[in-house]
Amino acid sequence: MEKDRKFVNPFTDFGFKRIFAQEINKDIVIDFLNCLLDGERTVANLTFKNPEILPEVEEKRKIIFDVYCESNDGTQFIVEMQALRQDNFLDRALYYESRLVVEQGKKGKEWDYQLNPVYGVYFMDFKMAHSTKFRTDVALCDYKTGKIINHNLRQIFLEMPRFTKEADECENDFERWLYLIKNMHMLKRMPFNAQRAVWDKLLDIADTSALNAEELKVYEEELKIYRDYHNTMNTARKEGLREGLKEGMEKGKEAGMKAERIEIAKNLKALGLSSSIIQQSTGLSELEIQSL
Repeated sequence: MEKDRKFVNPFTDFGFKRIFAQEINKDIVIDFLNCLLDGERTVANLTFKNPEILPEVEEKRKIIFDVYCESNDGTQFIVEMQALRQDNFLDRALYYESRLVVEQGKKGKEWDYQLNPVYGVYFMDFKMAHSTKFRTDVALCDYKTGKIINHNLRQIFLEMPRFTKEADECENDFERWLYLIKNMHMLKRMPFNAQRAVWDKLLDIADTSALNAEELKVYEEELKIYRDYHNTMNTARKEGLREGLKEGMEKGKEAGMKAERIEIAKNLKALGLSSSIIQQSTGLSELEIQSL
């Protein structure tokens, strides 16, 4: 009988990169991408590239990806985990991918502007305000007909809170992947009876008993921050709701949302997070954050 195990949380930076950002585990990334892109594209092999893209001039901000790799046909992939809500997350994702498009430019008169496709795959531990579904696929389309006119820029947003299927409800390998990623840190055993070797390998990699002392220390620190953040968010929502009921339906809604953001900012500040992260997570100004 298989003994109980404990697995890393993929929603932490350490957990996600341990699973997806190691070239020795590229078969895991290849399998996930092929399940994700089933019927659209097949990835035969991957080369991991430097996740840090330096700006052309020193004053500009550099970009650091969670996972940046290139397939054998030149297609480039960004795979990111976004645990904290950001107001301008969609713009940031577009900026990241646009940089990879621009990086393909070649100097001189010989270049004919032919581009390799760039894919951005974004796991999100929150719901987008304008969305009502788990998976959102973005492409360059005709505005009226929805017909894709250029396949070289693709974005796939996966809102993990909207994926609610249980293990026995998953209908295909992609959904089984999602179930594992969302629930891995709560599992004690492989839920799919070792149906595929890649999932056995996934859980071996994610097994916390395989971490050395230094790795375990880093992971536990990140896990604490992750848990504190989510506890803060949940508490703030309750506080915001109570405040909203006092102020009345319309006025209370606005006051409650403001109170929620302030409460979140106070707690994130107490955790030692930077003002920029707190701004991105709450929408408060730097002056408002400093005054807390």
